[in-house]
Amino acid sequence: MNQYDKIKKSLKNKTKNWLITGVAGFIGSNILKTLLACNQKVIGLDNLATGHLRNLKSVESEVSTDNWKNFEFVKGDILDFELCQSITKDIEFVLHQAALGSVPRSIKDPLTSNNVNVQGFLNVMVASRDSNVKRLVYAASSSTYGDHKDLPKVEKNIGNPLSPYGVTKLVNELYADIFHQLYNFNSIGLRYFNVFGPLQDPEGPYAAVIPKWVDAISKSKEIQINGDGETSRDFCFIDNAVQANILAATILNKDSLNQVYNVAFGEQTSLNELFKMIKEQFLELDKDFEIRKPKYASFRQGDVRHSLADINKAKTLLGYEPQIRVREGIIKTVNRHLKITT
Repeated sequence: MNQYDKIKKSLKNKTKNWLITGVAGFIGSNILKTLLACNQKVIGLDNLATGHLRNLKSVESEVSTDNWKNFEFVKGDILDFELCQSITKDIEFVLHQAALGSVPRSIKDPLTSNNVNVQGFLNVMVASRDSNVKRLVYAASSSTYGDHKDLPKVEKNIGNPLSPYGVTKLVNELYADIFHQLYNFNSIGLRYFNVFGPLQDPEGPYAAVIPKWVDAISKSKEIQINGDGETSRDFCFIDNAVQANILAATILNKDSLNQVYNVAFGEQTSLNELFKMIKEQFLELDKDFEIRKPKYASFRQGDVRHSLADINKAKTLLGYEPQIRVREGIIKTVNRHLKITT
């Protein structure tokens, strides 16, 4: 039994009070499902700007009726400081997932990205401090590495941000550090690397590549690859990201606190390889499936060429052990998508 399994077993025997911001989003709703299955009480906050009630409906369908009764949904905004104050009362752990993701979105609209990702973050952090929350775990980002070219990415070595989004996520880490120094408030930042999985939103101009491609291919549409297809990422299946959040919230070792950790699988996959994996899974399910050749477009502004995480720090200090590789995650994602859309 690994550390994560031990924690989940322990949680089932002792109910705690949790707050998830961005609970109707892709990552937030998956964390919710796991916590409810562990008999935890959860308040979820979301303004539904990028989250969806259908994600919460999906969670409801997958947990018991008794577990679902332990969840309270609050429609609201992290920019409402009074709401942040009231909703953090009697909360032990805050998992702050609410944010406006996407590098291109931040380039187009830096003001909104800054308001949500910096002011919203600060609201949640101040409210958590004032409510004596035991720990805040927040969604950091691999975008913090910016123009630092060394691979794999190691937490202590960062470059200059390449986008307003990267700036906002770096500021989050700086605030977390100063809150520990000044107020002895404990937090942990999780630098996500391209998290993906079933129920991730394929719609909109800022949708992530995997759900966008899976949805397009399922409809026999052409997909677009930015650049020559050799751009690479460290794709991380959603179950691995959920594991990291729960480990970070519950770890007892004080040396593990007030740190940032890479959350990934530690495996590099090019966009061409990714397309091949998705294509192979569709053909595995139906050998006659019509799959069009991809269209290659120009490189996207603000994107880094390659990304690969060193996850040894998370393994050592959190007990993080990612279980689902990229190919297995693609199989699960494609299968679930076809089950929903057919």
